[in-house]
Amino acid sequence: MSDGLTHINDKGEAHMVDVSDRATTVRTATASGKVILSKEVLALIANGTAPKGDVLATARIAGIMGAKKTPELIPLCHPIALSNVSVDLEVVADGVRIVAKVKTADRTGVEMEALTAVSIASLTIIDMVKALDPAATIIDVRVDEKDGGRNGLWQRQ
Repeated sequence: MSDGLTHINDKGEAHMVDVSDRATTVRTATASGKVILSKEVLALIANGTAPKGDVLATARIAGIMGAKKTPELIPLCHPIALSNVSVDLEVVADGVRIVAKVKTADRTGVEMEALTAVSIASLTIIDMVKALDPAATIIDVRVDEKDGGRNGLWQRQ
């Protein structure tokens, strides 16, 4: 391990961390983000009248699928069995707020899966409205809470 970075070996090379000696524990992570949108597009999303269909339902399913595909997208992530993924979307004054919660009973955490769920849901929203709102912007994608494993509970202040 180099300078406390677990994905860097003694030679300074990236590698997958060996988690085989870790205890299997229940682990959770919550991530959030927001897509900033025009008032006109928000009205279409809220009314369910966007030209490409139900934006929120499509983004929810995309986020869940994204969480499940995380180890295929992030090179050093371990494939883990997810026991639950929820993606909640809420139309707010300036956009759509997204909160993803992911749970497993495994040897490594699910922060990347929660972040991927938020990111893919956000990208799906943009894909569905890009013709109507080319200025749509993804902001504040971040981990808000994680629990389980040797470090226990961490919450963003």
